[in-house]
Amino acid sequence: MQLNLHRLWIFMTVVECGGFSAAAQKLYLSQPSVSHQVRQLEQALRATLIDRSGARIRLTPEGEVMLEYARRVFLLADEAVAAIRQVSGLQTGKLVAGGTTTVGTYLLPPLLAAFRDRHPGIELGIQVGNGQRVERGLVDGEIGVAVLAGEPGAAQLVSEPILEDRLVVITQPGHRLAGKGRAEPADLTGEFFLIREPGSSTRELQEQALETWGLEEAGRSEIWGPETIKQAVAAGLGVSLVSEHCVEQELADGRLAALEVLPAPKPRPIVLAHRRDRLLGPAEQAFIAMLRNVRSWPGINRLRSIS
Repeated sequence: MQLNLHRLWIFMTVVECGGFSAAAQKLYLSQPSVSHQVRQLEQALRATLIDRSGARIRLTPEGEVMLEYARRVFLLADEAVAAIRQVSGLQTGKLVAGGTTTVGTYLLPPLLAAFRDRHPGIELGIQVGNGQRVERGLVDGEIGVAVLAGEPGAAQLVSEPILEDRLVVITQPGHRLAGKGRAEPADLTGEFFLIREPGSSTRELQEQALETWGLEEAGRSEIWGPETIKQAVAAGLGVSLVSEHCVEQELADGRLAALEVLPAPKPRPIVLAHRRDRLLGPAEQAFIAMLRNVRSWPGINRLRSIS
């Protein structure tokens, strides 16, 4: 039996979109056409891949196996394109870099700007999400290389440290502790903490710090993303622990204040990561080589120490 790759792509799109209608919109096809193509694939395989009996589609055991192989097939196709592009060097091509929320927002843009200065013919893109989302993007082949806060857990990934990051407590400028510089955990008794969403590496460090400081019972609220946390702290909704690098501008212009609380949270590594079995394209290889030469975080509006 010869597998029809077009039908396989449609099947994978249906699964990733969560239904036939959404897949049809993404593929610019009619829903009956999408359903027919998946039915044809199932008939060719003599197996049901998608359970359509409920309100939402579900993969059958055969469908789970087929999805895993489909992703590997199209990842291999992407690698074939990357291998061909190696012949033409870095005159053309595409680089999509992933980043966990803090890293993707505050580190990747100046890094990619520096990369574009060297290789103006490369099309650039950034995918940002929390740690779980970025790891999944690497494993599924949506992203070739990523920069993460903390070590990835997926066995398919290889990583190496490039920088370090540490958390600081941020408050309103008019807060009772603002301007003190350093504080003891007891000084934070009664404070309301704004913490990141589940799946965030920052969230893990925040919880570890509160436990270390004996503040695990402190009032708290979940806030999605560092930018929202900064705005919430500035508005007086509470205090938070965030990367020192994501508040550099706000501390410089006085919109927020920072405290160093002892014992300080353990610094976390900033690592570059990619699939260990992926053939990296020339743009990805060049970007990784540049990352290995980064010596410190970028300063405000400029990138320092990339040789």
